[in-house]
Amino acid sequence: MIYVTGDTHGDYSRFSNPRLKQLKKGDTLIICGDFGFVWNGSEAEEKILRKLGKKKYNICFIDGTHENFDLLKKYKVIDWNGGKAQQISGNVYHLCRGQIFNIDGLSVFTMGGGESPDYDIRVESNTWSKAEIPTRQELIDAAQNINDANGIVDIIITHEPPLKIKGFLQLKENTEIVRVTGLNTFFEEISSYCKFKRWFFGSMHEDKYISTTYVGVFQNIINAQTGEPLR
Repeated sequence: MIYVTGDTHGDYSRFSNPRLKQLKKGDTLIICGDFGFVWNGSEAEEKILRKLGKKKYNICFIDGTHENFDLLKKYKVIDWNGGKAQQISGNVYHLCRGQIFNIDGLSVFTMGGGESPDYDIRVESNTWSKAEIPTRQELIDAAQNINDANGIVDIIITHEPPLKIKGFLQLKENTEIVRVTGLNTFFEEISSYCKFKRWFFGSMHEDKYISTTYVGVFQNIINAQTGEPLR
């Protein structure tokens, strides 16, 4: 089975959630960006990654905006379940941008990255990296992979939501203005072209069902097949 949760930001206590005991050997937990455990390369961090890599289930993540991309790119890219991934430690994998994986009989399209809302006041190689923004080639490759699949996948996993969903959440919650980017627009095109069952995203840090199709996820752990959260 495939399960989905939101940004973990290096918080190891998230993996102490008793609901995770329901996951069985061979199951896969996918984190929608900002994993946070590939951050400083310290001995303590490596120890945590080894512990996570020994879980009975796979822990997969897409990248968000708060990642150490310089450290992440040092990991070798491998073929994993039909797509490109990086094996971080044991059963921990980074799912590369624009890939389609076959996991537990479901096709899963993944696209990490985003654009920090305060990137203009951050410093390159300090608190911000331009690598958070998908390159033109990554977008082209993503579109090509979707096209090669005839525009049909079961599950979409992204950090950012499509344009209309982001605008809807902003209007619904009456929050301050959030940055709308070219990536949101790209996802809007994908959502119009592609046939899929569910789209999960994590950047909004909300557990919210916009519809049965679009699901914002943060603390919840959701069964990707049924769309129901573990209880």
